[in-house]
Amino acid sequence: MTTSTAHRETTSGETADEGGDGPEPAGPSGLPGTLARLGQGLRTVGSRSYWTTPRLVRGLTALSLATLIGLGATATTVLGGVRDGTDTIGHRAAPQATRAADLYFALSDMDAQAANLLLVGADPDYATLRKQTLDTYEQRRTQADDDLQQAAEAATADPAGQRAVQLVLGKLGSYEVLVARAQLLEEQAKAPAGQPSPAALDAYRQATDLLRQQLLPAADQVTAANQATVDRVYGEQRDAMGSGWWWVFAVGLLALAALVGLQRALFVRYHRVFNPALAAVTLLTGIVMAAGLYLVGRADDHLVTAKSDAYDSVIALSRARAVAYDMNADESRYLTDPTRATTYAQAYLDQSQAIVHLDGVTLASYDDRLQEAVTRYRSNHGKVPFGGYLGSELNNLTFAGERDAAERVLGAFQDYQLTDHKIRDLRDEGKLKDAITLNTGLAKGQSNYEFEQLSTAMGDTITINRQAMETAVAETDSDLDGTTAALAGGALAVALGLVALGMRPRLREYR
Repeated sequence: MTTSTAHRETTSGETADEGGDGPEPAGPSGLPGTLARLGQGLRTVGSRSYWTTPRLVRGLTALSLATLIGLGATATTVLGGVRDGTDTIGHRAAPQATRAADLYFALSDMDAQAANLLLVGADPDYATLRKQTLDTYEQRRTQADDDLQQAAEAATADPAGQRAVQLVLGKLGSYEVLVARAQLLEEQAKAPAGQPSPAALDAYRQATDLLRQQLLPAADQVTAANQATVDRVYGEQRDAMGSGWWWVFAVGLLALAALVGLQRALFVRYHRVFNPALAAVTLLTGIVMAAGLYLVGRADDHLVTAKSDAYDSVIALSRARAVAYDMNADESRYLTDPTRATTYAQAYLDQSQAIVHLDGVTLASYDDRLQEAVTRYRSNHGKVPFGGYLGSELNNLTFAGERDAAERVLGAFQDYQLTDHKIRDLRDEGKLKDAITLNTGLAKGQSNYEFEQLSTAMGDTITINRQAMETAVAETDSDLDGTTAALAGGALAVALGLVALGMRPRLREYR
């Protein structure tokens, strides 16, 4: 058997470099001697003579294996974090926030229907409307119970959310008892429309005060807590994906560099131009690194779509709809309880401002200022001249059909405001029953019809954004599902196996 020149050189050098059996150089004893020997050892390792062929091949092989494992671990950690963050936002916190906003909406509409029942009284002209109002109240009560149950299940890991949910659970029964009492007293009194009995009105006041002072703030607290979770996780995920992309890139480059260095060493020491196994590993490593970077970038795009583009609009419009139902209740309360009419009128303005905020307006000037703002917006869509939830939505238009849907919300809101103004004018003119009819009517041009158009337009716009959010989350779930993990694990196993296969003949020469 003929021994190659490189092999002979290596073998002859192993006695001094690897055997470790030669006499230890003399030196001073104690700590100075130890430091001297350590310095000499470091110089030896750093010297050219230390990196004999077997040591170089073994070292580069180990480095290649380590960096491949590191690339797999880095990609798994980064993409796993992306998946968990998307799951938190898309499957838990965001749905919980919108569900809590729906709870606020259901509670508000319950109270609006309770006010309407007192408002129509025993007047036979409103018999059909009274039945419809009772049915709607029961529907909203069932919806509130469902939303509350889901909110309680979702708040198990949130102490503040749990307290808020427990408060609503504890007080909702008391509210329903007061509403039932007000209805019973009203039926017994057989009062005419717009003139509830003092006893019934007192019971309703207690109910609506309980709702406005405790139930609605608690429901809003649940919404705010989940929204804060979404914002926090989103910020953390964007930062993590930004740094994660660079980690995958850096470790991937290191793995490629180690593989290239190993192949160069084989070429220089063994004069081998091509190692098929290592070439395949290098190609596979480049593909895995590129795929990892692509998945991180794609997940980041989906996260921006799901949260900034879609969820922010969903939550703004969900809260706007919830506030709108409270605003609609204030309109009925205004007619039901003349003693508190001023208070309810101011509350109505506050709710209107929450939806479309206009600086320095009063209830009397709101319609004219709203018309001016709408005209300015329609002449220049690039600048939204008002704030509030609807202003936030119009500044965040992203998806096909969203602008048209959002502008329908704006138009319906304006129509509703004009009808409300007519109701207040009729009441001021002493035409109470006409005001009640306009307030409770379902025909076109009447308040409940216009409000239904507003609610429907809001729901349509929410649906556009919610579907976009769900699609973005689903695409991330699909990108980072078990198949992706299995492929990544398989690629790593193949890469490690190919390195072992490609280097086995060389390493066996030095056994």
